[in-house]
Amino acid sequence: MENQNIKVLLAEDDKNLGTVLASYLEAKGFPTKLCANGQEAYDEFLSGSYNFCIVDVMMPVMDGFTLAKEIRQIDKKVPILFLTAKSMQEDKLKGFELGADDYLTKPFSMEELIMRMQAIIRRTGEATLNKNQIHLYEIGKLNFDFNRQTLKTPEEELKLTSKEAGLLKLLCENVNDVLDRSVALKKVWFDDSYFNARSMDVYITKLRKYLKADPEIELLNVHGVGFKLVIND
Repeated sequence: MENQNIKVLLAEDDKNLGTVLASYLEAKGFPTKLCANGQEAYDEFLSGSYNFCIVDVMMPVMDGFTLAKEIRQIDKKVPILFLTAKSMQEDKLKGFELGADDYLTKPFSMEELIMRMQAIIRRTGEATLNKNQIHLYEIGKLNFDFNRQTLKTPEEELKLTSKEAGLLKLLCENVNDVLDRSVALKKVWFDDSYFNARSMDVYITKLRKYLKADPEIELLNVHGVGFKLVIND
């Protein structure tokens, strides 16, 4: 798989180390965004399309464990590699419990970092890493083109708004699973305020109307949690 297809989010509060790592990754062909703390990295993850995360455990504002937990609520599969100055077994276990794919203890060589990343990439699979480049979805008998913001039914082709398309893309990425309300709000509206939540409910109603073109498709409200796109076979 080409490295340029893998966009890296690097969360490292050590400015010197972070700059060196980011430069090295860029030189190896990995487009990389460096963030100085966990909160900055979380905000960047929400606004961007990243398919690999390198996260320092000890960071200000939001530590690496908390950041990983927040990322996992949004994306259950994006690879996460922890960087840590610690070597305690319980810290490693906590990281793996939060969904880390691997652990690298400081100090480490740049070559080892790349080798660990490549091993995760092979293990995770190209389909998962490329999910952010997917823009065509089959939803039952319907065809959704995210880039063109169109939903084609057996009868017509509907033009979607950017928020309708963004919301439908999240539902497609979580098909037959629950999409958390807060996650959807932060990814599409960039804020989970009460007024944005009411607005999202209106968009969900619109999407449900569009999807009725195929009676095998259901867009369910999961009370107190979020929404679930179900395609019945």
